[in-house]
Amino acid sequence: MSLDPVVLSRVQFAWVIAFHFLLPAFTVGLASFITVLEGLHLATGREIYFRISTFWIKIFAVSFGMGVVSGIVMPFQIGTNWSRFSDAAADVISPLLAYEGLTAFFLEAAFLGVLLFGRNLVPRWAHFVAALMVALGTLFSTFWILATNSWMQTPAGYEIVDGRFLPKDWLQVIFNPSFPYRLAHTVDAVYITTGFVVVGVAASYLRSGRFVDEARTMLSMTLWLLTVLVPLQFFLGDAHGLNTLEHQPAKLAAIEAIWDTHSRVALNLFAIPDEKAETNRYELAIPDLGSLILTHDPNGTVRGLKDWPADERPSPVIVPFFGFRVMVGIALVMLGVVVASLWLRSRGELFDSRWFLWLCTLASPLGFVAVLAGWATTEVGRQPWTVYGLLRTADSVSPSLTGFDVAVSFAGYCIVYLVMFSAGFALMVRLIRLGPAEAAIEPDAIESGRPQHPVQALPGGQRP
Repeated sequence: MSLDPVVLSRVQFAWVIAFHFLLPAFTVGLASFITVLEGLHLATGREIYFRISTFWIKIFAVSFGMGVVSGIVMPFQIGTNWSRFSDAAADVISPLLAYEGLTAFFLEAAFLGVLLFGRNLVPRWAHFVAALMVALGTLFSTFWILATNSWMQTPAGYEIVDGRFLPKDWLQVIFNPSFPYRLAHTVDAVYITTGFVVVGVAASYLRSGRFVDEARTMLSMTLWLLTVLVPLQFFLGDAHGLNTLEHQPAKLAAIEAIWDTHSRVALNLFAIPDEKAETNRYELAIPDLGSLILTHDPNGTVRGLKDWPADERPSPVIVPFFGFRVMVGIALVMLGVVVASLWLRSRGELFDSRWFLWLCTLASPLGFVAVLAGWATTEVGRQPWTVYGLLRTADSVSPSLTGFDVAVSFAGYCIVYLVMFSAGFALMVRLIRLGPAEAAIEPDAIESGRPQHPVQALPGGQRP
């Protein structure tokens, strides 16, 4: 059986970026959460915010370090596997990634050391500023990466000269048609992902009766945030869907597995798309609801996949179809958690309901599944293009690459990533088991000159 270098390169890219994406999906939100905690500690002087912040900074350090290591692989992979894409799009892509280095990496490199190791060396306000700058750095990184990806999805502000994309208007390149929607949708998603991790950790402490004060604070403040962010995501997702309908209709047709152009489109709850027969098997649908959701008009018309030649349709259709449904299904579960929290809070049972604490614990990894499902929907839905409608994926791969070459490198990536991520995850789990009050240093000792000593926690997380 011959090995297709294009297919294997796509699978390898998916493997590498999926593992890497798990880390920014956590660290972007966690950096902002740490900044809020540092700000609250600076403003109120309450030591509980200090203890919680110190705890999450340790976990942030591990996940951020893993993100840097896994992120370094990305430019190498683009050069080795996608040299034709690099050659054609370098004049647009390279400056965008350079802007990320000049903004995001500068802030993170300048202030990360202060955040991680300067607790005992700088005043509270300086440590808060360091946390703020690192959080801004992660958001700047998100901005430029999504600007780059969005340009590949909805290219604008360019001209093609001798087969190469050259920028004509940088504002149009950066703020391309899908970028504002993609940025808002993704930032909200990673904040929600982090929020459910924090909620899950807090709930596990409450179930075991450990670090009760810290757990109550984390659970309450994070659920208030999620009460805003989770419903907001439905509105952002709807706006992004309307943008996709306008600029990437083939992707939307694949997401909904719509084959024929028609009005009063049904909403497919479940189906098995059959690309060869150009139909759906085992379809379960709600009449007319698809048009209402997709176009905001019950009589709205949606283009079907048959409007495009077979070699210009997203493939395999089953990936964006089910990826989207996994993402939306998880969003509905998260909304249920938020609604349950409001009901329990009104009854004064938020911290004592065992079933709810178990629900929070079990829901803690769902954000990661949702962002991966959303990413798969977006990227497979863009196929068969690397630059949508202009540069095919098959024409982007390195010409000298063989299937055997990719198979060997892919096997190496699999081994290294499984080892590295397993070790990093185990370390983060160990830090969570130690808890937020272990090895924290009293902040007042830093500024008063008193001898510093570890803050110890009594059983249940109580202070001595």
